[in-house]
Amino acid sequence: MKQLLGHPQTAQVPQAPQSPQVPRATQSPQAPRAAAAGPPAAAEPERLARVLLNRLSEPGDAVVGRWLAQLPAVDVVRAIRDGTVPDHPGLDSARLAAYQARLPGLAPADDLKRVRDIGGRFIIPGDTEWPSQLDDLGDGRPIGLWTAGTCSLRLLALRSVAVVGSRACTAYGAHVAGELSAQLAERGWVVVSGAAYGIDAAAHRGALAVGGMTVAVLACGVDVAYPKGNAELIRRIGVQGLLVSELPPGEHPNRFRFVLRNRVIAALTRGTVVVEAALRSGALSTARRARDLNRHTMGVAGPVTSELSAGVHALIRSGGATLVTDAAEITELVGAIGDDLAPQRSGPVLPRDLLEPAVARVLEAVPATAEGAPVERLARQSGLPPDEVLQRLYELVSLGFVERHGAHWRVVRRR
Repeated sequence: MKQLLGHPQTAQVPQAPQSPQVPRATQSPQAPRAAAAGPPAAAEPERLARVLLNRLSEPGDAVVGRWLAQLPAVDVVRAIRDGTVPDHPGLDSARLAAYQARLPGLAPADDLKRVRDIGGRFIIPGDTEWPSQLDDLGDGRPIGLWTAGTCSLRLLALRSVAVVGSRACTAYGAHVAGELSAQLAERGWVVVSGAAYGIDAAAHRGALAVGGMTVAVLACGVDVAYPKGNAELIRRIGVQGLLVSELPPGEHPNRFRFVLRNRVIAALTRGTVVVEAALRSGALSTARRARDLNRHTMGVAGPVTSELSAGVHALIRSGGATLVTDAAEITELVGAIGDDLAPQRSGPVLPRDLLEPAVARVLEAVPATAEGAPVERLARQSGLPPDEVLQRLYELVSLGFVERHGAHWRVVRRR
């Protein structure tokens, strides 16, 4: 197997010096900060090895994930370089050759320097900034995450909600996504989305507009502005919030990377809200991932005539999502039990709603005509004794509901 790889060109995992301090970017005063200094020198070989594996495999590679569950990343890289195939499910000579084909020319230390130059870093499992909820992805857990911004991903993710939806959204969908995200941000929640056109962009803008925190999980490198039309928005997120990606610097998205990115959004957050989605939509894959990971899955209803809401409606109808209409209902689901309850919704309370049952029965018996009715007729209509009817009528007079006109009683006409 060694013949598959020319050793003089093989990428090595160098013993790197201690990381320099991460350059600081402007950030919101309320933003949880990441550690100012780089990782300890002793951790660098493992970090460099994971950077190399990040280049060799695609996001969510379960074969590498199972391997890393058994061995340190340094040993995994050594095994790939030496061409040794351990007793490992799914790792055969063909897959090993594919990994080896990517090895020549890789420089993990350069990747780390490249992301540090833009104020970013590469975090791995075991770091204090690593969000432990990503471990729910099992063998598909990210090898590491590239971030740009000075906020702590772990702290931001502790109280975060994903807001996702269609790229080709309607004006209604963009408005709802922006309103929900602004309301969530004002309640102290972090809005997570994918920085795409449509609902994603509206969600990020809604949070930024009220000075809130937002995280963009990208399907490309954190130094790549994609889509280009959202370049300024992505720049603002990197300053005020945080950019996150599984892909190393310089990498560009493809269709599969968008789908794999969605699993990180679902695992990272406490719940996912789908604002608009057609029957075939990437946003629905995020919702399904969230449901499979036992996260709260929520949907916003739209017009029944809109194809862009058909996927959300089907999700809600099947029981795969809970209907929500505002941030209060979202936080009631994802927040602390008993602390984030949404207000009870009800129609207006009318004065007659406060009447005791017997008084209300008498009032219902009083006709609205000008001539009114005598006590005897009201007793028959209400089914109460005449003496009690008379008592209740005087109570209604005091409350301004009825008036006496000779021997008859009638409802007060209100202007």
